[in-house]
Amino acid sequence: MKRAPVEAEPLAAAVSRHLDVPHTVEKLRRLSGGASRETWSFDAVAADGTASPLILRRDPPPEAVIGELIDEYSLIELAGEAGVPIAPLRFRLSEDDGLGSGFVADFIEGETLGKPIVHHERYEAARSGLTTEFGRILAALHTVPVASTDLPGRSESRSSAITQLDLFQKLLDGYDVARPVFELALRWLRVNAPDQGREVVVHGDFRVGNFIVGDDGFRALLDWELAHIGDPAEDIGWLCTRSWRFGGSGRVGGIGALDDLLGAYAAAGGGEITSDQVRYWEVLGNFRWGVIAMAQTFSHLHGLRRSVELAAIGRRVAEVEHDLMELLG
Repeated sequence: MKRAPVEAEPLAAAVSRHLDVPHTVEKLRRLSGGASRETWSFDAVAADGTASPLILRRDPPPEAVIGELIDEYSLIELAGEAGVPIAPLRFRLSEDDGLGSGFVADFIEGETLGKPIVHHERYEAARSGLTTEFGRILAALHTVPVASTDLPGRSESRSSAITQLDLFQKLLDGYDVARPVFELALRWLRVNAPDQGREVVVHGDFRVGNFIVGDDGFRALLDWELAHIGDPAEDIGWLCTRSWRFGGSGRVGGIGALDDLLGAYAAAGGGEITSDQVRYWEVLGNFRWGVIAMAQTFSHLHGLRRSVELAAIGRRVAEVEHDLMELLG
């Protein structure tokens, strides 16, 4: 269900109310991307002409929510306190604002598209340090106290891997199509599933394309809607998934070497994670992305959401199958 677009006047009233200073809103526009939440950029202009570039992150209406909607604002706040680079938060929307639920944060200048980050010469210097930055940032994120969050995924009886496999198998079984490679991968993942180990706050979508990079390196982590409680190696395996390397040669996001990331992670207090642990979650990451790509394609084919982009994503499934066969040997 679509929600009415954000308008400048009520947004200006909300900014003025929360910041205790009169503001007008200029250059309001919706940004592309975001499967569940809307993202709008705008300038909040004070009476003296000072313009503050801001971002509005707006939740979908309750009737359009599928699954569990996490409290992004509180989680980002906790992550920032732990040392994760974030876009500084300004305020949470209230009912009186009439804009729905969500929050406003500072706009951070930089690049988010994967191909420029991995290939463009402008970011060559930044790339030289990104792999170790990834390790330090993930180590910081994984120190966020689990008890301080209400994130899904906490379990005393089942590993987070098995929980995810059950979900994706249910999705896979719902489509009338044979995918032997996926069935093989699913069997391997169940046989080799790790025992329930250390539980941490997992970002769930930590990859190139979901953070802002500048000439100086990593600036802010974005898109927290898939965060949950899980295995710390999950974030690393997802970052290493080939689809998120954007044609780069490095195993870590197309940029760097896994040993460098793991060394930085351990040195920053994240603990020891082995390459075998990462490989398991890399296989699961490929399987996960393959099933998601199938689901998105079928939503187009069945008329649920007509989109050339979704139709084209179906062609990526074969790439994922190739990657899985290589990983499984």
